[in-house]
Formats: sequence, structure tokens, C-alpha cells
Amino acid sequence: MFKKSLTCAALLWLGSSVAHATDTQPTTTAQTTPQPEQLYPAVLPKDAMPELAQVGLYQVGVKTINLVNKKQFNPGTQSVEDRKLTVEVWYPTNKTTNITPKAVYLNETRLGLPFALQGNATRDAEVNNLTGQPFPLVVLSHGYTGYRTIMFYLAEHLASHGYIVAALDHTDSTNAEVDIVNAPFSGFFSTLLNRSRDQQFALDYFTNTDNFVSNIIDKKRAGLVGYSMGGYGAVNTVGGCYQFNQQTAATFTGSKDTNVINGAIALLNTCAGGQTAPAKVDPKWKAMIAMAPWGGNYQLFNAESLASITTPTLFVSGDLDDISGYKGIQSLYQQTGADHTYMLTYHNARHNIAPHPAPQVAYKNEIDLGHYFEPSWSNVQLNTINKHFALAMMDCHVKNQQDKCAYLNLNGQSNEQDAQGNPTPAWNGFAHRYATGMSWDMKKPKN
Repeated sequence: MFKKSLTCAALLWLGSSVAHATDTQPTTTAQTTPQPEQLYPAVLPKDAMPELAQVGLYQVGVKTINLVNKKQFNPGTQSVEDRKLTVEVWYPTNKTTNITPKAVYLNETRLGLPFALQGNATRDAEVNNLTGQPFPLVVLSHGYTGYRTIMFYLAEHLASHGYIVAALDHTDSTNAEVDIVNAPFSGFFSTLLNRSRDQQFALDYFTNTDNFVSNIIDKKRAGLVGYSMGGYGAVNTVGGCYQFNQQTAATFTGSKDTNVINGAIALLNTCAGGQTAPAKVDPKWKAMIAMAPWGGNYQLFNAESLASITTPTLFVSGDLDDISGYKGIQSLYQQTGADHTYMLTYHNARHNIAPHPAPQVAYKNEIDLGHYFEPSWSNVQLNTINKHFALAMMDCHVKNQQDKCAYLNLNGQSNEQDAQGNPTPAWNGFAHRYATGMSWDMKKPKN
């Protein structure tokens, strides 16, 4: 899969650490687009919803931008090239036009079937200072394969509560780029290499350069949410260093060539956005959420570095996850050393705990439906609970709103009864009888 020159290319790449970006307008086509569909036609009554899942005070704008991270090593071409990234950005605003309907999110399934989803944000709404206080950034990172709007429900929700949310299309790793039938792993090495680098680049771009939200963004505080391979990258971004060895490097390159394997190890074994040891985690990262993170099942993270993580971290998993492996995710939680480390488990859920519900076109075949569907859970309910805990995590640890930390201080299970069947209080933030099938683990601060 990879040439013998990979070792030399790795050294060349490691010598280039300066990244730049340019803002450009997204390209458009004259193709006929599908009719937008509403994935959330009904809203639970307020008294039945998790408290922090309710929409925030701000109207939401959304804008698509194209960025360029200069001089990045491309394993597909074995050369240093500019890496192009498409980013969807949601932001609080009160300057929305009376556009009906609101923003539409276009994408395609794994088999290339196009779809359009109805959003609640206003496309290209005016950016203005609403409160005199800056809004923190949250970076959203999708899985393999995926796309930048696969968690649009979470982006719109956080933006309505006073966050700027940037969701990336990770180049080489999207539905549109990977032929899931004939070449399903064509972008996998690029994914292994670039997830954390892309996440850190997004933070650097929005907080360190002049861009369209510069006047309203908090340049010192940010959060990170990664799903699946996005979670694999997020663990690395906050300090969980990769430790690929001969066996795992051979497995994920598909090569038996020692030079190729050693070159892959040299490229991959980095930390915190592509740094070599000793790596320094960007202090702007104040909270991280890893949803169904991949990699723990292959022991791809160095245990000592996991124990040294200080960023507050929430792991979210289904206990039947057959992609990332529940035991692997549990091991990441157990090894993470941050004082504020939490784990939410959805019982009887598999891997698809983060995406929006399946668009109608995905019901035509199992390959596409399997990218979204959960046999025992409603995706709408999963999305609703994700909104609650994501906001609790960000408000508590990014905005330092201490009253929101109470939503993260929970007893072990949500069923309102203990092991003997005795009644227990409902979880803080959840209505009586409306939170079953979940459990919560947390590490108490050492001091």
C-alpha cells in the first residue's frame, strides 16, 4: 500500500510544522438537490426533556468556509501538499433574515445517494457582538466515513447556548471521497494520520488568525467533540499519545515491508496535533468529549500519556459497540488521569450513538442504514441526551459555570432503582421516568 520512501517522507513531514489557512467561498453546482427532510418533526414536552437539551437563547447562523493547511504530508501521494478542509461554522446571532426555510445541509450516504436535511440555523447570518463577552469555540470531528454535518443537531444546539461550533469535513475520510464497496480503506491511513492534526489546526485557525468570527470568539477557551475516529483523534489532541508498534502498523498499512512499517510508525506515533515527544497540549482545550472513540481496543494509546491527561473528558459509548469495542472504550476511561473524567454508557446500544437519524434514502439498503441505525434506541432520543450532556460538559468546564457541574455529578444508573429494586432519585436534569437504560461513571478529583 505504501512505498519504501515512506520513512524518508516521514522525516520530511516532521520537519514542517507551520500551518496556514485561507478563507474562500464554498463551491456550488447546478445539480438538482433533493427535497429537504425534517428529521426532528416532533419535540418532547419541556417537562419530559433533559433540562439542558432545550434550545438556548440565541438565534443561530451558519456559514461554510474552505480552509487550507499548508505543507502537510499526504500518504496517498507520498508528498508534501496543501491540505484542503471544508468547515461548517455555526454561531450565535440576532441578525437573522426572515428566510423560510432555514439552512439546508446537503450530503450523500456511503453509497453516494444524495440527501438534504432541514436545519434551524440561518445561512450566512450577520455576525455581531451580542453580549460584550466572547463565545468559546467547540470543534466537531466526524468518524470514518462521515461528513461535517453528521452532528448538526449538536452544533445548532451549542450555538444557541453561546458557542461557536466548527465541524470539519476530514479530507480523505468522507462519504463522498471513500468508495465504501470497492475501496473501503482508501482513506484510512490518512484518517489515522490527520484526525488530531485537523482538530488542532481548526483551533489554531479560529483563535489565532483573522477570520469572520474573530470579533466574537473566545481566544483562550475551547472544547472538542469527536465521534468514532474523531474520538480517536480527540484523545490524542488532549494528550493521549499514539503507540503504534510493528504489529498494529502492519495491520493498518496492509504491508509486510519493514521499511514501510517503520515509516508508518514514524509518521503515526505523535501526540497533541502531530507533535513528537515531549508534546505540549494546547491549554485552550478545556473539555473533550469522545463519543464511541476508536483505538482503545487495539491499545493504540500510550498508557503513561493517558494517565497524564489533565483536560476534563467525557467518554460516551454503547455497551454493545462492535466497531470501537466497549471494553476498549472502558480502558480509555479507566486509564485517563484527569481529575474530571466521566463515562456515559447507553445500554443495548451499538456504535451509532452520535449521528443524526437516517435520512429516508438510507433505508434503501443496509450499508447506508447501518451508518445511522440503532436497533434498541431512537436516534432522536440519543441526540437529545447528547445535547444535554455536551452542554453540561462545555458549560461546566469551558465556561466554568459551576452550577452546570451538578449535571455531571450523578449516581451510577439512570433507572431510578438500585440493584435490590429500591427506588432512587432521578438523575439531575432528567424528569421522573424519562431516563432509563443509561449508567454513569466518574472519577473524583484527587485533591
